[in-house]
Amino acid sequence: MMKRILMVFSFFSLLLTGCVEKEIIDDVNIEMGVGYDQKENNEIEGTIMVPIFNPDKKIGNFTFSATASSNRDLVQEIQRRSAQPIVTGSLEIALFGKEIAKEGIRDFIDAFERDPSIGARVYFAVADDKAKDILTGTYGNRGNAIHLSQLIKHNTKTRNLPITNMHLYLFELYQEGQDPYLPILKKEEPEVIDITGIALFKDDKMVSELPSDKMFFFKLLTDKYSEGSFKLEVDEDDVAVKDLDSKNKFKLKKREPYVVDVEIEIQGLIREYTGKIVTPEVIKKIEKEFEEQVNKEATAMIQDFQELGIDPVGFGQFIKTKTRGFDFKRWEDEYKNLTVNVKTDVIITEVGIVE
Repeated sequence: MMKRILMVFSFFSLLLTGCVEKEIIDDVNIEMGVGYDQKENNEIEGTIMVPIFNPDKKIGNFTFSATASSNRDLVQEIQRRSAQPIVTGSLEIALFGKEIAKEGIRDFIDAFERDPSIGARVYFAVADDKAKDILTGTYGNRGNAIHLSQLIKHNTKTRNLPITNMHLYLFELYQEGQDPYLPILKKEEPEVIDITGIALFKDDKMVSELPSDKMFFFKLLTDKYSEGSFKLEVDEDDVAVKDLDSKNKFKLKKREPYVVDVEIEIQGLIREYTGKIVTPEVIKKIEKEFEEQVNKEATAMIQDFQELGIDPVGFGQFIKTKTRGFDFKRWEDEYKNLTVNVKTDVIITEVGIVE
């Protein structure tokens, strides 16, 4: 009986193996990064980055670039420049030059949606200037694509960047009541890429950006912290609060006009303090000052979003889930009159190293 089962299993394994399209790695160019930049005469420059596997186990980078009037033509032009077929199954990141992002990226992301070999966890980002400049650099020894994707992942997990990937961007793009956002990458030095802010979109077009010093408050509204840090000044003493743990909760307090309370809870410990000693009174001052800064910055940020007519926080989607018969046709005007009360509760759990 066992022998018969093994024979049947082997038979089906052979059938399944025959159904899979195989590629030999030496016979293809593996596309791991792609970028799009605006050129003159409404043409687009596309850049594809492929890895080079060196004998010393370090991964180099090679790029193909071409200019065309459409994304479809770009693919054909780049394929003509490659000695081997270009395959997309290992794509890590797609970069959009700022000019392209302002014009709209829907035509480009449509190709990603339709390609079943591309995973939903691919990162999208906006290049502060040219996507090609970023892709043609040299960062680390694991290849540019891995370096850039790990840069975004690290800043999402331990710094001030809200969680982001292709799946989340598409979800926010197509659902009503929330607008998407993407990180902005900038080449600061030949071998250094920095996340300098967050690109804010209305539908698929970039309409504004948040500078890096506002990203902390934006993440408090749109995501949660399990690590991270924040520096503030209390009575002319510098304080660094680290190992942050935060969460937010929205409450619909009133309809027509809508009033929403955003409750933010933050826990952390003091790692640095330039004063003499951290007494209970000092801790209370730090907590209060921290709360006031978050309330002030988050409130001002939301008001800026309302003036721009964008909703990256997702108030519209939240209110829809709490309101029977909610009409998005009226929401654009109602959003301008929305009142948001930000209430922050900061708890310092312990005191670590102080100066």
